[in-house]
Amino acid sequence: MFGRILFRYGVLASFGTLIAAPHLLIDRVQAIAAPASGSPSCVAVPEDEPPGRSTASKNAKEGGKKGGKKGEAKENGFLRIRRTDRGRAVAMETSITTYEVPSKSGKPAVVDLIGAIHVGEKSYYESLNGQFASYDALLFELVAPEDIKIPEGTKLESRSGVGALQTALQTFLGLEYQLDRIDYSKTNFVHADMSPEQFAQSMKDRGESFLQMMFRMMGQGMALQGAQGAGGGGDAQLLIALLRRDRATLKRVMAEQLSGMDETLGAIAGPDGSSTIIHERNKKALEVLRRELDSGKTRLGIFYGAGHLADMESRLIKDFQAVKRSKEWLVAWDLTKDHSQDSK
Repeated sequence: MFGRILFRYGVLASFGTLIAAPHLLIDRVQAIAAPASGSPSCVAVPEDEPPGRSTASKNAKEGGKKGGKKGEAKENGFLRIRRTDRGRAVAMETSITTYEVPSKSGKPAVVDLIGAIHVGEKSYYESLNGQFASYDALLFELVAPEDIKIPEGTKLESRSGVGALQTALQTFLGLEYQLDRIDYSKTNFVHADMSPEQFAQSMKDRGESFLQMMFRMMGQGMALQGAQGAGGGGDAQLLIALLRRDRATLKRVMAEQLSGMDETLGAIAGPDGSSTIIHERNKKALEVLRRELDSGKTRLGIFYGAGHLADMESRLIKDFQAVKRSKEWLVAWDLTKDHSQDSK
């Protein structure tokens, strides 16, 4: 039994990275009713309340400080834990970061990097669906045939092992799965990712494998849990939550782990500091961005896992002469209560 607990602990320690980084989505669609989308109600938020959108953080700065001290938001730049003045974690949030880039028209184009958490609150995905309607083009991640178009009334299903793990985590935490809630059939959605053949060839050329990456992430995730435990009982909390099947506590512990996502993602990089799953896919996404800008589009969004965005921002600044203008935050996980029994 103890061996099973340790294994589950190791797998869950790596789950956090899977939530925000490699969404190796799909090569298949199933014809069923498309998820409903609507305009979100976005309000300014008092510090003690978990809203759908944190407009109070909308400014050109980072909107929070690292470290997770009282009254501060612990973040990695594109994902953060928001706390009350008493230090209680109330929400895990992802960012929408806005940049201006030069365009052929002479007027700067606007590009938003929209951080995705692949398992989240229903209200989170409703807010995103509303946001996406405002773009001339919304570039999305999906390992699928190039320029795939999702027919209206279809739902994406993941056939990858990563997708299965994400679905399991969604069930375990009582949250929603991105593929069930985001409407990928909208006409402004533009595929901006590698094809399965390109992805497989890149991994082969680099000597990468999913099993190798999983074990690396598990090891790094467990190391991060140990480090967090040294300062605040992270190991004990996770194990107790697993034993008790305590979803609310597990949700908080895993949110804290996600704040260390940058370190975990570093574990999957090769000797050159890059990987197919992050860097090569980012290159492909920005090739599509260049194409869309050249076609005359002036308001674009890139919807990718939050773990992709640090590298993507660096490439935007270096290769597109992008200038960061603002940042706002969306609540991905409400950490104030367990929603697993809520009606959906």
